[in-house]
Amino acid sequence: MSELHNVDGGAPSTPPKRGKAAGATHTHHARCLDYETVALVLQGGGALGAYQAGVLEGLHEARIPLNWVAGISIGALNTAIIAGNEPSMRVPRLRAFWETICKPGFTPALPVTFEQMLFAASDATRSMLTALQAASAATQGQHGFFAPRVPMPLPWQANVPERVSWYDTTPLKATLERFCDFGRINSGETRVSVGAVNVATGNFVYFDNTRTTLRAEHFIASGALPPGFAPVEIDGEFYWDGGVVSNTPLSEVLGALPRRDTLVFQVDLWSARGPVPQTLENVGVRVKDIQYSSRTRLVTDMLQREQRYRHLLRELLQRVPQAAREGDRLCKVAENLACSKRYNVLQLIYQQQKFERGDKDYQFGRTTMQSHWDAGLSDIRRTLGNDTWLDLPTNQTGFVTHDIHRVGE
Repeated sequence: MSELHNVDGGAPSTPPKRGKAAGATHTHHARCLDYETVALVLQGGGALGAYQAGVLEGLHEARIPLNWVAGISIGALNTAIIAGNEPSMRVPRLRAFWETICKPGFTPALPVTFEQMLFAASDATRSMLTALQAASAATQGQHGFFAPRVPMPLPWQANVPERVSWYDTTPLKATLERFCDFGRINSGETRVSVGAVNVATGNFVYFDNTRTTLRAEHFIASGALPPGFAPVEIDGEFYWDGGVVSNTPLSEVLGALPRRDTLVFQVDLWSARGPVPQTLENVGVRVKDIQYSSRTRLVTDMLQREQRYRHLLRELLQRVPQAAREGDRLCKVAENLACSKRYNVLQLIYQQQKFERGDKDYQFGRTTMQSHWDAGLSDIRRTLGNDTWLDLPTNQTGFVTHDIHRVGE
């Protein structure tokens, strides 16, 4: 089994002992993991995407190597920053990117200390602040990200596809090109996959650097959520946000061929589990959670069952004499379906905070961004603090999942 190099590009060294020390003391020793693929999978969720940046910071400080990053929507934009920078620069560039897009589109931002004071003062001032910041995003856009179209398109007025939206994402291209090295993205150093939907056919597609040369447009297309953002033209076809069909690229990574021993850090921004709403306001919040969570645990359950059948098929084939297997068509088909590879999915799912409402995915306040970032960093540290969660699965199915928010269930 091949071993991964560490994130600094050198040969893997002896890994530190796993346990709380690995997550709590933020060791700087390189990790040597017994996996052929270590993937970071990033869901869509707008402003909540800062949670994913916090997870990446925790992976970096624990020296977890990544050789595949896949994302959709805001996850695709984070993917571009991660894959488009050398490992030592990923956290600083993510920080600079998020600080850029969390500025108002035109008006000056509140002084940082004053904003932090309002955010921390009370539940009432926090709710007031976040509501104003969400309203600001809706009315003037976000710096380096999107701006309202002027003039605003009329719902019944025909126009070219690139202008059929409430907002213009032209500023995002310059922002991505500022913070990303697309030569590095296309070098193959890290596999990159971002999901989008072909507007004309309705088909879900993945733009992947193993099959095509990726540009800023591919990442912007993955985040072009209608009707807010217009479709993006790529090679004569128009594409919308992948979240229109599926908001997580998990199945793309786990279903990849040839099959490989795989460790996945699955970072979701919407929780499928939550309270039954008791107000009309909370109904909208809960609908978004369910709609965009893409039922990722259902996906993992399905893939876990498939992997169990593949392992079972392999064990059955081993009981068939070699002479009987040779030349038998059905045995040949079964051998192609059988699999001994193992999969480990570490789930990190953002948990909504009390002050957040239905505008949480477009509330780009800097203090809220930092709150999301800190939550991701805390969750990944706690995840890596579990002694055996990075180990290859040894169960009969060859597939395990872990989630710090469901320990003990």
